[in-house]
Amino acid sequence: MLLMTQEDGQLDSLVRKRIRALRVAQGWSLAELAARAHLSQSSLSRIENGQRRLALDQLVTLARALDTTLDQLVENADDDVVISPMIDGAHGLMRWPIKGDPGVSVVRQRMTDPPPDNPARMRAHPGHEWLVVLSGTAVLMLGHRRFRIETNQAAEFPTMMPHAIGAEGGPCEILGIFDRDARRGHQEDAGADGTEADRGGAQGL
Repeated sequence: MLLMTQEDGQLDSLVRKRIRALRVAQGWSLAELAARAHLSQSSLSRIENGQRRLALDQLVTLARALDTTLDQLVENADDDVVISPMIDGAHGLMRWPIKGDPGVSVVRQRMTDPPPDNPARMRAHPGHEWLVVLSGTAVLMLGHRRFRIETNQAAEFPTMMPHAIGAEGGPCEILGIFDRDARRGHQEDAGADGTEADRGGAQGL
């Protein structure tokens, strides 16, 4: 089964270059990658040099051997590179999806309120979060611990620990990354009480 035809010449050439670039990045010779992909060295050489058509079964095997996916190997270079944010003005949020992993999103938020004093207002849910402070000083409440995070410092924590984040001494701006479970957890929090868990910058990303 052939994956590409002559009309796909530009993508065909790009895929071949990717295969060679990934092989070189791993420090492998033609013989080494050929052995990992269960191909002959001559067949791999012809694939890289454009002297042999690209077959789907070979690309699947090569992707696995190169520790990537078929989708990444044949991704179209014409796909959008610049991604505009989705703006939530009510909560001072900007969100960007991660194209390579739709379950991950990046959030930028300006916070003005301190974190809540009441532990009952903290959130706990499956997942993992990472954040960096772009400006100002943030305070992360994590269980019974309190962390001050200065500009350019980052924090990473499992969200099963009750947590909340807010500003200290004036507004702060943070950039956070959610994995799939953490994002879902905050959405469920929002649905449970009718408010966004991020609201006011007081209950975490």
